[in-house]
Amino acid sequence: MRGEVLHYDEDQGFGFITGADGKRYTFTRENLRRETAMRKGAAVEFQPGGGQARDVFSIASPPAPGVAADSGIKTAPAASTPQARHFGRSSEQAEPTDLWGYFWRGVTQNYFNFAGRARRKEYWGYFLFWVVSLLVIGGIGLFADNEMGNFDSSVSAAVTVGLCGTFILATLLPSLGMTVRRIHDIGLSGWLYLVVLIPTIGSLIILVFALIPTQARENQWGPVPAGVRV
Repeated sequence: MRGEVLHYDEDQGFGFITGADGKRYTFTRENLRRETAMRKGAAVEFQPGGGQARDVFSIASPPAPGVAADSGIKTAPAASTPQARHFGRSSEQAEPTDLWGYFWRGVTQNYFNFAGRARRKEYWGYFLFWVVSLLVIGGIGLFADNEMGNFDSSVSAAVTVGLCGTFILATLLPSLGMTVRRIHDIGLSGWLYLVVLIPTIGSLIILVFALIPTQARENQWGPVPAGVRV
């Protein structure tokens, strides 16, 4: 697949690529087919898999600052060189801007995505519809239990518990990924999500993380999310 380098830290050997499919992929120095400088905006080819880019190699790169056009580097004639596509901001314009869209993408395209960043609107849009969906499913379960007479028997609210439990388990990974990407968005490590294991105060810390504005610059987890004013 063809893509474009969004960020690459040569010291840490870690970076991001936006693919032709509009998704972001992480890559490390070990994923490079040959050791080379990966400048931001460079066009590359790679093999996608599990949110990671492998066998990455450069097919075209922007000229280094200060290099003259007649520096002796031979290039193909402009007429025969296809215009490079940009998969950065232009691809992000297709991202959802409505709250439902953020929720739907969270449980589909980003089901197992723990890389990148998530702005506050994306985070709260996802969890708003997560709660609404849980309430609707719970309501359906209560109605079914009532019609089946479960409340008058030993099984009690079996349908309600089963439906709600299935929904929570099914959305566990996308919910974790959304929170980790929100923490990345404020410039912190996603491993800080583990503070939720601290009774009472852990959940409050996560709430504070979710309320902090987006870090208005590119960080090691990617560029500023689309739609954020910087």
